[in-house]
Amino acid sequence: MTDTSHPPLVVTMGDPAGVGPLITVSAWEQLRQDSSCTFFVIGAPDLYAGRVPVVTISHPSEAGKVFATALPVLPLDAVPDIQAGTPDAEAAGAIIASIEQATAFCLNGTADGMVTNPINKALLYGAGFRHPGHTEFVATLCAEATNTPLQPVMLLTGGGLRVALATIHVALKDVFTQLNTDDLIRLGKSVEVSMRKDFGIASPRLAFTGLNPHAGENGTIGREEIDIINPAAVALRAAGIDISDARSADTVFAESLDGRFDAIIAMTHDQGLIPVKTLDMWGGVNTTLGLPIVRTSPDHGTGYDAAANGTARPDSLIAAIRQARMIANNRKQIS
Repeated sequence: MTDTSHPPLVVTMGDPAGVGPLITVSAWEQLRQDSSCTFFVIGAPDLYAGRVPVVTISHPSEAGKVFATALPVLPLDAVPDIQAGTPDAEAAGAIIASIEQATAFCLNGTADGMVTNPINKALLYGAGFRHPGHTEFVATLCAEATNTPLQPVMLLTGGGLRVALATIHVALKDVFTQLNTDDLIRLGKSVEVSMRKDFGIASPRLAFTGLNPHAGENGTIGREEIDIINPAAVALRAAGIDISDARSADTVFAESLDGRFDAIIAMTHDQGLIPVKTLDMWGGVNTTLGLPIVRTSPDHGTGYDAAANGTARPDSLIAAIRQARMIANNRKQIS
């Protein structure tokens, strides 16, 4: 049965030497009977042909007609012959083009959301890639297309948790100088909007973690909670947002699992990701908030070894596809 009531999702190729092709094939095999999760991939058809039936399409609107019986692929030029597990810099241009095309399809409404397969940033630098990461690249493309400054937010979901990050790929020694109250206020507002708009939570309850052990113990183990985090919480509550003061990071995730909070804002990368990945190592999803489009991604890297061995698991990509569809549907309901 074909569902043509909404545009499909678009999946990017990612690094073709990584796990992207394998998990995309596996995701299609598991989702092809679920028309609500119809997607097409922008990549080289040869990466998928021979593993599953493939149909080359020329426009996203063709994906729904073939999804139940074949993987729809919108072909890319200039993708070299690739050996799984062996990254090739010659593929950099095609990797970037896949992301650019997917973003454009989402911006013009021919795709309902994008799911990005993992990339290797170092591989792309020789092709002119100058962004700190995948998320920043997509945000830049959206900002340039809409002429609107954007502040993307990384939200990780998995194991029953939703965790946004106040700092991401920052050396721990630099976190203390980068945290500031204004950024935390903006972050809290973005997460609250997403919980309502994307996740369908009418009255979201948020929590800040503390930066220091025991959330600083009233300043005896550090003052960041008193001077930076709690003032942000006060301002957010004044704006009508239900958010806690800084809470001890060794207990707040358990509190969230018990139902006290709908999302947590963690101060550092590892503080937020360790509990998510411990609870759901294979099925975590990275969702980018603060964009005019829906963008999700598997919460793992290129996995060259797994690609070479053929042992890649598709759990995270499947979860990312399902989450992108959920968010796209939720946004339509309130638009």
